[in-house]
Amino acid sequence: MAILVRENDALSINPPPAADNFLTTNGSNWLWAVTAIYLFTALVAFGHSFAARSGERFFHYLFIVANLVGTIAYFAAASDLGWSLVGESNSLSHGFTRQLFFVKYILWVVSFPVVAIALGVLSGVSWATILYNVAVSWIWVVSYLVGAYVSTNYKWGFFAFGTFAWLILALSTLHFGRQASVRVGVNRDYLLLAGWANLLWLLYPIAWGLSDGGNRIGVVASWIFFGILDVLLVPGLTYAILLLSRRWDYGRLNIAFTQYGRVATREGTFPEKTTAPAAAPAAAV
Repeated sequence: MAILVRENDALSINPPPAADNFLTTNGSNWLWAVTAIYLFTALVAFGHSFAARSGERFFHYLFIVANLVGTIAYFAAASDLGWSLVGESNSLSHGFTRQLFFVKYILWVVSFPVVAIALGVLSGVSWATILYNVAVSWIWVVSYLVGAYVSTNYKWGFFAFGTFAWLILALSTLHFGRQASVRVGVNRDYLLLAGWANLLWLLYPIAWGLSDGGNRIGVVASWIFFGILDVLLVPGLTYAILLLSRRWDYGRLNIAFTQYGRVATREGTFPEKTTAPAAAPAAAV
């Protein structure tokens, strides 16, 4: 019996723009493959959450959200949706136009903070540090997004702002996070996860500079570059954390969430919430 293979007709239904640099059918095929990876990983994380004990599903929730957003973003890109037409800025292609997919920046606005939150909660740093890391990750992504839409070399100013934000995030996760992880006994696992995330984050500025920044590689090549990075970052960390978290002591990590937040001691008490006894009245003289 013959096996019928369904052709990819996404670009026939949603045709690319009349640009000099645009998505092709082969590029769309690659994006469908990445979509499937994200969707499968989201389902794995969702299914695995039922096997986790109550109060120990925090990382599941984070990466279910990140993988679902990745599924939607790559579904849109594979369908040739979620793009704008922009002018290329470098002198070698002056006057040329490029299909810019803004959906990948929407993914990064979610996925980069999810990774920062996961690393922060695992390491035991303060909530203020975690919020700080989330904020600088947003500055990084938004700066790159704005720079991608600039059709002159002023875009490199936004690249500099965003890359500086990434350096702040790298310092926080590799230095301060590592110091905090020693106190809660997850130093080895934390270094593995934070090192992997920061290695991939190091490659994003390079990929942006070659694609949406410098226009040195085409739309399809840039999607191959970003697709590999995105898969290794979010689905890759999802599987790593689900595997490693089985040996973590959630009580020692203080991530067994309660009505008071992440403040429980190993004995389950909340001394900072206890009302101090009223002082006894002075005896009459």
